[in-house]
Amino acid sequence: MNNQNHNPQEKSNLKKWFARVGWLGLTFFTIKGLMWLAVFYFGAESIKSCFS
Repeated sequence: MNNQNHNPQEKSNLKKWFARVGWLGLTFFTIKGLMWLAVFYFGAESIKSCFS
């Protein structure tokens, strides 16, 4: 017994919303990860130049 009355248009909008948030999240965390890599790289370069 399934008493859920979901509108197909409503389900489609929900699916689109999750897809948009998913791509936004993926983009955000990719950029964040690349920024951390740059911080560690340039941080290591500056520390290495202090010892030279």
